[in-house]
Amino acid sequence: MTAMRHLIGFGNDLHGDDGFGAAVCRRLAELPLPADVRVFAAGTRGLDALALFEGCDEAIVVDAGEPAGQPGRLSFPAPETLTEDSSLPGHGAGVGYLLRALAVMGPPPRLRILTAEAAALTPFQPELSPEMRGAVEEAVALLRGWLGVDGV
Repeated sequence: MTAMRHLIGFGNDLHGDDGFGAAVCRRLAELPLPADVRVFAAGTRGLDALALFEGCDEAIVVDAGEPAGQPGRLSFPAPETLTEDSSLPGHGAGVGYLLRALAVMGPPPRLRILTAEAAALTPFQPELSPEMRGAVEEAVALLRGWLGVDGV
């Protein structure tokens, strides 16, 4: 049986740069990916997003990070560094909370996290900042490399 990998993008398309994870998922869906990869745009789902981690050996989480002065900067936080309350506004339970819940439900899959620092999280502005649009393309290239896609 082939080991499955799930790429799970979180965020709210209606809140500016918070839509980063969903934008990355949409872009990846346009490109050829290995047969063992499933892409899920999780939006701002609460605990029901735990189901997206089932049936995979590796999960890659993509999300926007808090604005901190370097918009579009990619980072790779360790899962254990995300606190239960590390949630952007409008994010429901938050990725940190979901990962804690996942850990108590049984052995989680291998986890990798990719975030891009938001320029602004503006409610009801459904567009990414120019920095985050650039970060989407950078993240897609990086993720395709992680996934072993030829030509990256």
